[in-house]
Amino acid sequence: MAPRIQLEKAAWRWVETVKPEEIGQEHIELAYRINLPACKRGTCRRNCKGNPNCLVGIGEQAWLGEIDENAFHSIDDPNSERRDKNTFVGLTNLGATCYVNTFLQVWFHNLELRRSLYQCQNSRAEEHNTESDYEPQSICEHLQYLFALLQNSNRKYIDPSGLVKALGLDTGQQQDAQEFSKLFLSLLEDTLSKQKNPNLRNVIQQQFCGQFSYVTMCNQCGRSSALPSRFYELELNIQGHKNLTECVTEFLKEEKLEGENRYFCESCQSKQNATRRIRLHSLPPTLNLQLMRFVFDRQTGHKKKLNSFISFPEQLDMGPFLEGKQDEKCVYELSAVLIHRGISAYSGHYIAHVKDARTGDWYKFNDEEIEKMEGKKLQLGIEEDIAFLQRLVDQDNHKFEEWCSEMANMRKQSVDKGKAKHEEVKELYKLLPARDGEQYEFIPLDWLKKWLDDSTATKEIDSSLFLCCHDKLHPDKVGDTKRVSLQAAQLLYERYGGGPRLDGSSLCRECVSQRCRVLRLKNQLNEDYKEISNLVKRTLSGEVFWVGKASLRSWRQLALEQLEEDEHETKHSNSQTNGQGPHSNNSKEFSSELSECTEDEMKTFNEDIVCSHGGLSILETERKLVSPEVWTKLREYFPKAPEFTQNQDPCQQCLTLEQEEKDNEAVSKMMALDQKNQLLNLFHEKNRPTLTKWPQGTDVLYIVPLFFVDEWRKFIRRPTKSSPVSNVSNTLLLCPHGGFMFTYDSLINGEAQHIALLWPNEWDVISRLFIVDQPISIHCLKQSTPSGSTTQYTTQPDLCWECRESFLFQQQRDLREYAQATIYIRKVIEDKRMIKEAVPDLNASSSEAEEEKEERPKLDGEKDPDFSQSQDGAKRLKLSDSSVSSAAAGPVTNMVKPGGIRRSTRHRKLRGEKALIVSANQTLKELKIQIMHAFSVAPFDQNLFIDGKSLTDDSATLGSLGVIPESIICLKADEPIADYAAMDDVYQVRMPEEGFKGTGLLGH
Repeated sequence: MAPRIQLEKAAWRWVETVKPEEIGQEHIELAYRINLPACKRGTCRRNCKGNPNCLVGIGEQAWLGEIDENAFHSIDDPNSERRDKNTFVGLTNLGATCYVNTFLQVWFHNLELRRSLYQCQNSRAEEHNTESDYEPQSICEHLQYLFALLQNSNRKYIDPSGLVKALGLDTGQQQDAQEFSKLFLSLLEDTLSKQKNPNLRNVIQQQFCGQFSYVTMCNQCGRSSALPSRFYELELNIQGHKNLTECVTEFLKEEKLEGENRYFCESCQSKQNATRRIRLHSLPPTLNLQLMRFVFDRQTGHKKKLNSFISFPEQLDMGPFLEGKQDEKCVYELSAVLIHRGISAYSGHYIAHVKDARTGDWYKFNDEEIEKMEGKKLQLGIEEDIAFLQRLVDQDNHKFEEWCSEMANMRKQSVDKGKAKHEEVKELYKLLPARDGEQYEFIPLDWLKKWLDDSTATKEIDSSLFLCCHDKLHPDKVGDTKRVSLQAAQLLYERYGGGPRLDGSSLCRECVSQRCRVLRLKNQLNEDYKEISNLVKRTLSGEVFWVGKASLRSWRQLALEQLEEDEHETKHSNSQTNGQGPHSNNSKEFSSELSECTEDEMKTFNEDIVCSHGGLSILETERKLVSPEVWTKLREYFPKAPEFTQNQDPCQQCLTLEQEEKDNEAVSKMMALDQKNQLLNLFHEKNRPTLTKWPQGTDVLYIVPLFFVDEWRKFIRRPTKSSPVSNVSNTLLLCPHGGFMFTYDSLINGEAQHIALLWPNEWDVISRLFIVDQPISIHCLKQSTPSGSTTQYTTQPDLCWECRESFLFQQQRDLREYAQATIYIRKVIEDKRMIKEAVPDLNASSSEAEEEKEERPKLDGEKDPDFSQSQDGAKRLKLSDSSVSSAAAGPVTNMVKPGGIRRSTRHRKLRGEKALIVSANQTLKELKIQIMHAFSVAPFDQNLFIDGKSLTDDSATLGSLGVIPESIICLKADEPIADYAAMDDVYQVRMPEEGFKGTGLLGH
């Protein structure tokens, strides 16, 4: 089938030979494409939107063949969540709780510990009403319930969130498994010690606790002292070893205490060389050996993981290592191995390989997933008597079975619904095509697609968006509908409802006639354009008419837009045409020809010569006279255009306003010239008085706001474009009490940038020419004393000290409470050169909007304070190790002097210096992260200085550290790092490790 635009063109091609009053039924059916051939399946890759008879590619492909019933639902088989026979139960990973899950599985498979926990008194579980959910409270209750579920649950895996929440653990933070084991067993031991049953109070000690002693022997007198101790695990160093026996041997080896590490002998009463070793006295039934893979790296200052290979046997004879029992057998069988996957000490994943004590088979426990390694079949049963807990397990199993049943019913309902829909589609799709000569209706294409899309609910049919202003089917909307048989439409409306229904009587003759008229005018437009272009060039005679030159240049484009507007007027207010109109390409063609002369602001023809009062514009250069023939043709396209004959006078109001404007401009020019001549030095900024060196010959200077002088100069330069200045608002420089806000010292130290100084004779002229609300002056009083002459400066009005101090306080407060301010980081390296490498300035302002373009002009002979010129012409920063503090004051950017207010001059950003956007409440740690991304320097390698002070407190805010807007912070890097990801990880390492602080494992 042809593309949509070609189909639309073909539907209206008949308008070239048929006038609107000659339109018949065959023309209306052509416009609505009633007789276009329907597409056959396999001929269209996608649906032909321009053909209302094409019913291919609307979503029917998924329904016309055989369909697997699993396609009718998205619900997984609930039995996939069911525990297989003779398998263990997994534990859900709540985010980063794999270290908890692995130890729970290891402890669950410790049969003696499990039996002991089942014997703990639990009145809450015994008295629990199974109609409500069981919520354990104590650690023992949580472990009892978890172990019972791991033993007899029907679920493939269970949720340990109750225990994790009771311990107060952060589920999103990875923790050290060894530390968790120590703290949890200690907590469990403390909890069990309060049991009434004496056999349960020492379960943890009996199962996991052994004894050794630290024995120290003096080399001088041979006296030995022993310090007995208990242990729950042996921490074995693996560096330099290949097997477990070597690690244990090193753990027990003798250590020499010499030099500064000598031992104070009680017998010798002095420090002596000695030896120290660990002696094992007794071992527990369950021996926990911790291989120290996570060690502290002194070079980097953080932990790292050792990936050394260590072999260990399935049986370990610890007899040779026991003190005094070397000849006895003390054989341990390997029962569990906890494994950390990952190369970093700060991330990774824990899994456990556990040996089933009943069968001797090994299993890999990886959170929810459990994999049998090798060996015999697993035979599970109820090993212990857990009658009071079994009721709770049965309750959970019952809930699980109810959930499985509910999911199965939902799957069945979805399948049944899908099969019914399948039969409905197969039945109705065969009835959809409308045969020639039979009755038909139009159904929205989008509704048909949603009806065939099983993922969305089918709503009622809504055809209201396709109506024209005559409440019939709009010709432009026929491409968004499909013509179907009356029988199919009847069935669809009966099942789904909706409306209005659009049948053969809904073809709109009025809209087709209007479109025919518009298209014929568009076709005539080219001929009229050529004729008018020729007529405009002829000599004028008779009554002629004024036409705007801009309108005449763009009349064809305006006519085209008018025709388009007439075409759209036939549309319903809530109807919008999808895609381009059938002749939008003509519009593009015309607009491309006239693009150079189209007036963007033109809305109506000839409006460009209508003044604001509705009369003829007085600007005769913007209009042109045309002949009656030209005007008649233009009126055909613009019947509402304003008409002006040659004899019509221009707007009298505009003529009056024009004359007044000319008179005012003349007055302004005379006023500007007069003021300029009287204040020539002020205008040219020549011979200006300064406060730093009081001028001779006068003891008073006058002050006006600099804003007044700037506005006055604008008026003098362009008197016809700027408004004249009439007032001098000196109250802007005064406080609410009428006092002056500045001191003489503050003015010479930077606050004079908002004022202008005047000579007395200039003040006389200004007082005469302008309205002054309040005179302000500075007086110089010189007095002779025996010790010499003194000079005193006063202001009139006097200084208001109360408002002055409040102003200074508020200004200093603003400097400490800023947000989104700019500071500059200047990197310094050891060879005293500014860093040159271009690192992406990720946290600096991308537009550099804060960087000022203007620079402070240097005085004659003034040297650049930051760079010295070397022989090779390259600039080098003059900054030694001892002058880091002074570097922050490089270009004079922030200067505070006694009695003055700090002012910022333009900051000149040096090469290698970067601007960062910061806030006062931001911490130094956060600033270091910004610097890390900007300079590729890890935070712990950053040495920051400001005004001679080192910034070291990472938790302090920038405001408290004295960092203010426009500050320059010097950065000295110890060791650059280029890997961004590594730096992020390393900075995380440098954060204080809180471990299990704040959790239930530490009693909180």
